[in-house]
Amino acid sequence: MSGALTSTSEGSTLILTLSDPAHKNALGPDIYAAGIEALNAAENNPEIRSVVITGEGAVFCAGGNLQRLQANRRELPEVQAQSIEALHNWIDAIRTYPKPVIAAVEGAAAGAGFSLALACDFIVAAGNAVFVMSYSTVALSPDGGGSWSVVRALPRALASELLMGAERISADRLHALGVVNRVTAAGAALSEALVLAARLNARAPNVLASIKELINDAPANTMSQQMDNERNHFVRNLHHANGGEGIEAFLQKRTPHYR
Repeated sequence: MSGALTSTSEGSTLILTLSDPAHKNALGPDIYAAGIEALNAAENNPEIRSVVITGEGAVFCAGGNLQRLQANRRELPEVQAQSIEALHNWIDAIRTYPKPVIAAVEGAAAGAGFSLALACDFIVAAGNAVFVMSYSTVALSPDGGGSWSVVRALPRALASELLMGAERISADRLHALGVVNRVTAAGAALSEALVLAARLNARAPNVLASIKELINDAPANTMSQQMDNERNHFVRNLHHANGGEGIEAFLQKRTPHYR
């Protein structure tokens, strides 16, 4: 059994909940498949403008299920390789999804749970949340893009401490380092994430998609390449109906209504 991913909505926000509290919302292939399916459906639904990923109960996600991983040691290596590919497909779907994705983290985000949170565009975390790349504790190395995200977000020495030493890091410290966007009271991460989502939902969805694509492309581009991309996105968004609505609303001092 690899847990479940439940899907609900609040207004224009899709809420995906890791739902296996008995195993601290450990991840597995069923969740990866359900996550990709949910994002694909939401991408084609104009009523959904953002996504929040959270965990049921007091823990966001403990990472991989160690019993399942131990059982996979008795299988051919290809079995685990396929499982990690499925995880990576979900992580890639989150990174490239054209709508904002927010992680709402209570308690621990460990191993692939930490990687999952880092794949999102925003992290809202309770003050008691703890983040840990726990792989080396059980003689494993990172997956889920964790090493990529940590190295790009943090100084090398701290990245080494987290990845090699499996040191825990608090939500407050990650907030100070610019990795966590909001820190809330315990139990309030989801409600604060929904407030943030509502603010994003009020903005032009085509523009948020452009900005996310520009953010994703920027690290691999030269400045000249990035400016070419900015030009192309700007012109396309100016000539989108939302561009006219946004300018008119600003000039008329009224609230814009985007579609």
